[in-house]
Amino acid sequence: MSTAERASLTTRAALASVTAALALLILKTYAALQTGSVAMLGSLADTALDLIASLVTLFAVRVAAMPADREHRFGHGKAEALAALAQVIIISISAIGIGWRGIDRLLRGEPTANAEYGIAVSIVAILVTLALVAYQRSVIRRTGSVAIRTDAVHYQSDLLLNLSVIAALVLDQYLGLAGADPVFGILIAAWLLWGAWRASSHALDQLMDREWPEEKRMRFLAVASSRPEARGIHDLRTRSSGTHDFAQFHIWVDPEMTVAAAHDVVEAIEADLEREFPGCEVLIHLDPEGQVDHPGNALQETDETKEPIPE
Repeated sequence: MSTAERASLTTRAALASVTAALALLILKTYAALQTGSVAMLGSLADTALDLIASLVTLFAVRVAAMPADREHRFGHGKAEALAALAQVIIISISAIGIGWRGIDRLLRGEPTANAEYGIAVSIVAILVTLALVAYQRSVIRRTGSVAIRTDAVHYQSDLLLNLSVIAALVLDQYLGLAGADPVFGILIAAWLLWGAWRASSHALDQLMDREWPEEKRMRFLAVASSRPEARGIHDLRTRSSGTHDFAQFHIWVDPEMTVAAAHDVVEAIEADLEREFPGCEVLIHLDPEGQVDHPGNALQETDETKEPIPE
């Protein structure tokens, strides 16, 4: 997939989430005013923050799609991870506020009203959210966007949240279980905090340049070491920025090999890796077989830095 195609898909997904959040915000504001429900208030607050987070996502995916320039030679992919962290902060603040309101309501014992409004709006919200999440998942499968993935976490949690609102109103007004509404509000707040914690891990991995998963590293090594001219691989370092992958490593070659022949080997390995890992930027350093890196190098040759070649 080209950069332009990916940018188009992620932008459309972000616009879809903004549109859905805006429509649900209007409906839930009306329902919260009519019912006085803490659970509905929590759902409203979550939707308002979803709207803000979706706007952040829209901005981030547009920035991330920008090509590399003189000031950003590795591209702008980490804009998505930064947007994801901003969303996590927004979700956390929302959850704390909802939890505080639930505890206050539980202590005061204030009643709710007009459950039918809250239930009807929650059903509409569930249908809209299901459609949006299905579309987001399709975009994520095709683009791997971390910003859209984090945005989808909001809306997946919204499904449970809207069901909780329905359950809270039914228990509180139809079954007469006083306190059910604020208790559900507190549970929703806890769920949002858990979701924020889970969503933050992938973004932090990218910002901290965490190595690829072991299975992916081993597949990469298998391809990189498939040429018989490569006598060994060491100092493999990998990272991801948005959906862009980067890898660099050293290979040992026959010390008697000419520069031209060694260059041909590198070109062949790069072509093999491009077929298996399209779009990955690869940097290969040549070493004569058996040579140990100079002690002054940032990453010295040790048993820990040597990479096993898969059989």
